[in-house]
Amino acid sequence: MASQITLLFHLFSFLSFSSTISSYNILNFGAKQGGNVDCVEAIFRAWKMACNSSSSPANIYIPNGIFLISGVRFKGPCVNKKINFMINGTLMAPPGYTGSSELITFDTVEGISINGGVLDGRGSRLWDCKLRDKKCPRGATTSHLAKSQSLEFTNSKDIEIRRLTSIDSELFHIVIHRCDNVNLDGLSIVGPKWSPNTDGIHVQMSTKVNIRNTRIKTGDDCISIGPGTSALWVENIACGPGHGISIGSLGKDEGLKEEGVHNVTVQNILFLGSDNGLRIKTWGSNVEGYVRGIIFKHVVMNNVINPIIIDQNYCPHNENCPGKDSSIQISDVEYRNIQGTSASPIAIKLDCSPTNPCKGLGMSNIKLTYKERPAKSFCKHASGHSAGLMIPPSCL
Repeated sequence: MASQITLLFHLFSFLSFSSTISSYNILNFGAKQGGNVDCVEAIFRAWKMACNSSSSPANIYIPNGIFLISGVRFKGPCVNKKINFMINGTLMAPPGYTGSSELITFDTVEGISINGGVLDGRGSRLWDCKLRDKKCPRGATTSHLAKSQSLEFTNSKDIEIRRLTSIDSELFHIVIHRCDNVNLDGLSIVGPKWSPNTDGIHVQMSTKVNIRNTRIKTGDDCISIGPGTSALWVENIACGPGHGISIGSLGKDEGLKEEGVHNVTVQNILFLGSDNGLRIKTWGSNVEGYVRGIIFKHVVMNNVINPIIIDQNYCPHNENCPGKDSSIQISDVEYRNIQGTSASPIAIKLDCSPTNPCKGLGMSNIKLTYKERPAKSFCKHASGHSAGLMIPPSCL
């Protein structure tokens, strides 16, 4: 008798809990599978229902299949503080390009989670245009943020993105901007090496962002870290092809005040044939700012052109360069247990500002070779310390 009462109690508890969950399948709001009919209105109607629902959590379900979306902005704040996007299918951008449209944007939301699914940005036509015609839309609103990203969270907090795949974004794949407490785990980001300005994950003006267990192949930075970033944790990342994990670029827009970057840890990273490994890049301008409290550790380089690089004269293609000394102060940066192979003779390049030299740099247990021989290191306006094994010999 007691066991029957216990069973009934657990069944009642389960039914009571289940009844508090609202579920919204986009097919019930008019979405059509196949990739031929724009499903933005259906997805937006599901969002409005979930956003205004008092039953928490609320699930928005995207089943198997391809769903065309021309671009959707989910605007909060919501009544419901726990909305889960359960994605089994693919959300696909329209053919062609505009160079100025986001696929999915969340603005001023809280407690959103995205689980699974594929975002297909269909960016190849924009890339082709940009590579052959300089008049093609650049698709950028500032020097840091793309305008044609596949997924952006802005002014939001308590966000989770898990097991999501992003392929062929027109520009940045995922942008985290002005957010607090964001967790990204188990992502796959895929784009060809020749796709321009397709940063994998960009973080800016955000704090307490964690990026873990992610594979990134792209045509620009695998992870780019913009101004105003703090308490960033990056762990278990495979990067390549791509331009590495980069802090910056910083200090481009003269006349503007720029917030610094601090308290960043990057560990357990594998770089595979990337252009750069661990990079800090700033423009030679009078924009003041800082980079400090950075730890890079437990990193393997496999045929990387610039395994460790600080470039305070950053100016891609040498076009419209400010031509000044960088006013970004770089200090307290640690490189620990980094090994592998360089695709160029100089594996460590620390090219710092003459008026704001890099200081407090630390290196320990470094082993980087070039064609089975010790690589070289280069230091300019940089000071710090080294310890343990140092191949190439330290220039600090």
